[in-house]
Amino acid sequence: MTDLPDDVVDEAERLTRLARDAVDDAAAEAYRERRDELLADHGFVPRVRERDDTLVCYPGDWLDDDGRVQLDDVEDTDRAAEVSLSGPGEQGDYEAAAARNEELVERMRERHGDVHGDNAAAFAEFMNNYYARPMDAADDREREEFLDEYFPRNAWPTDEQRERVEASLDLISEVAAEERDDSESTADPAPEQ
Repeated sequence: MTDLPDDVVDEAERLTRLARDAVDDAAAEAYRERRDELLADHGFVPRVRERDDTLVCYPGDWLDDDGRVQLDDVEDTDRAAEVSLSGPGEQGDYEAAAARNEELVERMRERHGDVHGDNAAAFAEFMNNYYARPMDAADDREREEFLDEYFPRNAWPTDEQRERVEASLDLISEVAAEERDDSESTADPAPEQ
C-alpha cells in the first residue's frame, strides 16, 4: 500500500487534470509545479504514463541519477500510487464500485475459497483504482489488461492463483448473476389488482 495519503493523491490528480485542461501554457505549468511541490513534500515524484493515461506517483528514492525509475530494482511496488486520467465518461463512482467489489470478493471467498477470493480481491483493486467500476461490469479489454499487465506485476500471485485466475474471473460473473437472481426472487411481488 502506498505511503501517500489519499487526499494528496486526489489533489495530485486534480492538479494534473487542471494542467491538462488549461488553455494557457503558463497556467498549465503553474498547476504542474504545485502538483510536483505537493508530492515532493511527501517524498514522491509524478509521471504521466501515456500508454494507459495514468498518473503515477513514485517514491523519490526509486529514481536513479538520471531521474528514471528502474522497477526491476524495486522490492515493494505497492508504495507507488496510480490514478487513471481517462475521461469522466470512462470512470464511475469509486465509492459505489468499491462497495460492490468488496461484496463480490466476500461472496467469492465464501463460495469458492481463498484462492479464488484472493484473485477476486486483486481484480477488485484493479477495477477500483483504474476504472472505478464493479468487477462484474468489466469488459473484455479490462479483463485482458488485468490478466496481461496488472495481475502478474502487481498481485504477487501464487502458482495456484496463476493457474486459476481465468476461472476466478468467470466465477465472479457467476456469483454476481446468482446474487442478482437471489435479490429478484426475494423482492416483494407486485400487489394483485
